[in-house]
Amino acid sequence: MAAEPAPTDNAIPDRVGRIRFMDQQRVNLDGFAHEDVSLGLVALHSPADPEPSLRIEHGVVVEMDSRPAADFDVIDAMIARHGIDLGVAAEAMALDDVALARMLVDATVPRAEIVRLVAGTTPAKLARVMALLRPAELTMAMTKMRARRTPSNQAHVTNRLDDPLLLAADAATAAAYGFRELETTVPVLADAPSNAVAVTVGAAVASPGVLVQCSVEEAMELEMGMRGLVSYAETVSIYGTEAVFVDGDDTPYSKAILAAAYASRGVKMRVSSGAGSEVLMGGAERCSMLYLESRCVSLARAMGVQGVQNGGIDGASVAGSVPCGVRELMAENVMVMARNLESCSGNDALMSESDVRRTSRTLPILLAGSDYVCSGFGSIQRYDNMFGPSQWNAEDIDDWLVMQRDWGVDGGLRTADVYEVGRLRRRAAEATRDVYRWLGLADFTDDHVERAVDAVGSKDLGDPDPMVVLGAAQAIRSSGLGSLQVARALQECGYDEEASRVLDMLAARVHGDHLQTAAIFNESMQVLSLVTDPNDYAGPGTGYDPAPRRQAEIDAIRQARGVEDLRADQAQWANESLRVVGPAAQGGHPQEVVIGLSPAVGRTVWQTLSGLSVLDVLRELLAGLEEESCQARVVRVNSTLDLGMIGLTAARLAGSGIGIGLQGKGTALIHRRDLPPLANLELYSMAPVITPALYRLLGSNAGRHAKGATPVPARNPYTDEAIEARYHTSVVALVALERACVDRRLGNEDLEVRL
Repeated sequence: MAAEPAPTDNAIPDRVGRIRFMDQQRVNLDGFAHEDVSLGLVALHSPADPEPSLRIEHGVVVEMDSRPAADFDVIDAMIARHGIDLGVAAEAMALDDVALARMLVDATVPRAEIVRLVAGTTPAKLARVMALLRPAELTMAMTKMRARRTPSNQAHVTNRLDDPLLLAADAATAAAYGFRELETTVPVLADAPSNAVAVTVGAAVASPGVLVQCSVEEAMELEMGMRGLVSYAETVSIYGTEAVFVDGDDTPYSKAILAAAYASRGVKMRVSSGAGSEVLMGGAERCSMLYLESRCVSLARAMGVQGVQNGGIDGASVAGSVPCGVRELMAENVMVMARNLESCSGNDALMSESDVRRTSRTLPILLAGSDYVCSGFGSIQRYDNMFGPSQWNAEDIDDWLVMQRDWGVDGGLRTADVYEVGRLRRRAAEATRDVYRWLGLADFTDDHVERAVDAVGSKDLGDPDPMVVLGAAQAIRSSGLGSLQVARALQECGYDEEASRVLDMLAARVHGDHLQTAAIFNESMQVLSLVTDPNDYAGPGTGYDPAPRRQAEIDAIRQARGVEDLRADQAQWANESLRVVGPAAQGGHPQEVVIGLSPAVGRTVWQTLSGLSVLDVLRELLAGLEEESCQARVVRVNSTLDLGMIGLTAARLAGSGIGIGLQGKGTALIHRRDLPPLANLELYSMAPVITPALYRLLGSNAGRHAKGATPVPARNPYTDEAIEARYHTSVVALVALERACVDRRLGNEDLEVRL
């Protein structure tokens, strides 16, 4: 056979199987880019970033970041006039960058001192300082610098049909899980007023004090805010270059006026920015993402808004595509905190299709704590998120709750009682149906209510008429209906508590306490903010630590199981099939094989980890021995729960010198009387995946050993699932049941088995 020709220099060699396998992993669905300064694809440092500088003459900034006042663009002008504390500027700008960076992570330097100094820094100065912080240092800085002591979280509540009953049910669910802000939006702009009403009703069903937003075009959003249909806004976008601002038909001044309009009506408001937006819009001006975002944060301070939603937001995947991009996303959040603003720290737009990358981007913020760890956790199904898939969605809620529990930190959520979730969903859907009917907006059927209550997502609703929602929304808008009318409708329909909660939110807007920086309401309608709940972290033993009641909430995930739970489960399988007939003695038949059982089998343990009952396992072992024409005897070994010693004890009692050891959890082995305890003949260690056929084979092989025949090699079954984490806690509980039954005084007992 002729040899194959060697590849030419131009031939592309085939990739080996390991590389082909790696190419198929989800991380390779992400986009990755080389740094490209010309496009602004650079995270922390660009040659085009200006040198930090600040010159002041007669109380006026005449140069900022190497640009004279005559060349200021509109962003520079606003920052220079309103965004820098000139009283501290000379001191702050004179500080060495490294010195200021070290102050951020030094627990002995109070947060207030950092805030005082950062107020006097320019955008370029602050960006350089943040770029010095390594990932662990960013986590330390965030722990100290967030405004509010108590962390919180925000949810997206949307669906692709804008269905009001499903929106209300999902809003109630989100509030039950602990989200204190709910943000909705629409696939159809005209549906917005209906969505706002539905989410408001659903939130009021589950909890007092939940803030609601409907993210749409700014004029409509402001109109809904003035009617009381929403209680906060955050999608007021700002940018780091003038060209991108102009492309959006805005200026910093128009945005500042809009912010003032919201505040004047008692609507909480923050702005949105985030690295990558200027790159996406082709206006990065060759600058680094961190520097441009520093301009945005400085601008937010100048505008007088409560806070900033940043951390990439819609551009998160762009920032994440370049080296140090994820580090830059977190640095953005710390800049907001250092400017003494509320931080809504991203983790909303999906940055990656890789679960590992998603977690690595979010985990440091979860550990450090933020005013809002996520600015839009998709509490609904990923496909129903009309903002686009979130970094975290309904599919991930249990993972999030477990991560909180793993680290003992507060990520803003709690485990909701499964039956309470059902009750709240039903009440929210029924309340929304009744309110829409009473207001003459729409008439939903009982079947629609049932579907919304049970729905995982909008695909479970069938195909409702979209004109119903559109008609309701148009009626809301044209009639001038507001939250006062919604509250009255709730009361007229018998939902007094929910009506009171809607009215309380309207009253809170008159008081205005929630306009403080980083303000949320707790479930007692108390305002937690920079003023009333300031972050007081000053090193170990200080700052926020969950109170015992809150820690209990964090710890109490519904999946947690204890010995008593397992005992109750096992008790359901209990029966009279195993009966003690007397002490076990040495057997004499040369083909006798003894099956040794662990102490709890037939007492407190009746089901193995594979789901097979102990009797099912014994049936297969006995059948295997019968196939080899061997005698079988079943003995309970009461002196130990160690499988090796159980099997060895059985072998020493058997006339053949061959024994089978079986633990309650299903682990099994074949032993011989002359071997050390750990040197067994065959071992089935993977109890959760052992099948009846394998147990029968184990019995057959024990019989062949007893006869001196050649056994068929048995192999532990293969599985590509990681079973250890799934079963180890059950193993601990099973071992506890076994240990409680160990009693050397009972010796070894012969058992009668009734199959």
